[in-house]
Amino acid sequence: MSQHAVSFAGVEKTYRRPRLLGASYHTAIKDLSFEIPAGEVTGLLGLNGAGKTTIMKLICGLLFPDAGRVKVFGHSPSGSEAKSKVGFLPELPYFPPQVRPSQALEYYGRLSGLSGAGLGAAVEAAMRKTGLEPHAGKRVSEFSKGMLQRLGLAQALLHSPDLLILDEPVSGLDPLAIHDIRQLLAAISAEGRTIFLSSHSISEVEKLAGRVLIMVRGRLERTVRRAEWEAAPGGLEAIFVEAVR
Repeated sequence: MSQHAVSFAGVEKTYRRPRLLGASYHTAIKDLSFEIPAGEVTGLLGLNGAGKTTIMKLICGLLFPDAGRVKVFGHSPSGSEAKSKVGFLPELPYFPPQVRPSQALEYYGRLSGLSGAGLGAAVEAAMRKTGLEPHAGKRVSEFSKGMLQRLGLAQALLHSPDLLILDEPVSGLDPLAIHDIRQLLAAISAEGRTIFLSSHSISEVEKLAGRVLIMVRGRLERTVRRAEWEAAPGGLEAIFVEAVR
């Protein structure tokens, strides 16, 4: 296995938006190069429009770069070798409203190649880890935003991926749920898995990550290690504010 879970080398991505007369173009990321070491927790910070979601979709093979190279454990993100190692929680996870959580997880588990007793065990474990067991009899339509977020995290964990990509993992959760998810992610990290998370909550990134990438208008402005923000007056928040101004 590559010592880097993810590597970007000179990556660029531009979106083309059709218009009545011609088209408009928006470059989301420019000449982006960085590496995510395997087994570490890396945070991604930036203002809205900085390119964070584009980066995560490129890692998951949901988008393709216009220039440069993206590798996941040394493989192309669009290949089965990479996809089998990645679990993704989007910022706004969606599940059919009429199904129960176990049914939704079984569907995504089959997409990940799970079946039979292994699938059932994986669904039970994911529901237990994310606190969904007491809500097993409800339909998704009855779920709050926080419960949908737990279900989204459960589907990302189903196939025990080596790399978790989490876009706003504590969005919509109450303080107790945030504490529980934080402990769960810390336990996953202790198992040697790689976590790459984006969040508008700098304090949550500060608690979990060992290293943070700060994006400004599609470019990597700064990479900060835990020792740096722990030694800085004002911590990571002060470093972030200085970087994005």
